[in-house]
Amino acid sequence: MRELQSMLGVSRSIINGLIDARFVTPTRGPRNTLRFTFQDVVLLRTALQLRAANIAPRRIVQALTRLRAELPDELPLSGIRVTAVGNDIAVRTGPAQWDAITGQHLLDFEVADIKGDVVFLESTPGPKDAARQAEEWYDLGGQMMKSDAKGAEQAYRNAIALAAEPFYAAYVDLGALLCESEGRCDDALRVFDEALAFFPDDAVLHFNRAVALEGLDRLDEAERSYERCLELDPSYADAHHNLAILLESLGDKQGLLRHLNAYRRLTT
Repeated sequence: MRELQSMLGVSRSIINGLIDARFVTPTRGPRNTLRFTFQDVVLLRTALQLRAANIAPRRIVQALTRLRAELPDELPLSGIRVTAVGNDIAVRTGPAQWDAITGQHLLDFEVADIKGDVVFLESTPGPKDAARQAEEWYDLGGQMMKSDAKGAEQAYRNAIALAAEPFYAAYVDLGALLCESEGRCDDALRVFDEALAFFPDDAVLHFNRAVALEGLDRLDEAERSYERCLELDPSYADAHHNLAILLESLGDKQGLLRHLNAYRRLTT
């Protein structure tokens, strides 16, 4: 659930509302945690974006019903994009674009397929165009994370630069990409610090900042970031877990037991 919140940039209550409305039916994993498939993520993001585009709920349900039946198990190399085109809902998979409700193929004048890569044809964007392009760059970054880390990094940076308002999810995903995939925890730290200037009381950002600081062996600072995360969200189980291990390495056995017990209470 936390990873999904970070990916979509929305609150737990919004995701729970979409689950209650049966847009998706996640399974249960170890310790009763919710487990979401690739299809679930696409469907949830689609529902949020289409509602933001003022598409009628009935048409969203129709589109998602068809998408659920036709989406592959894994993200295809060509990627998937779902967008509102007027009152219609268009789905792009590879070079093809089709109507999400009728299945009819559509012509596409917004993207061009060049040597296998999707290239956005940009003009000087107005505020609405810039917001749309920021979302598209963010979606492209998510599609490229496993296959092209450099490309994903640039896509996330483009999303942040184009967004009219601070792009929370792009900051989180970019920082995680740099620290985990690229081993560039110093660059990740700069991303999280920039994000915290806009979202100073966000527990996820403080947690990720602490992880980056650990990667740089700045353990005292990492400890303070984990503690700040837990001040904001005492139920953040992963922060208790990581802080317990960190305190053990610093020789604080009492702190180790305190946070390890908290982690166990939250996960059992």
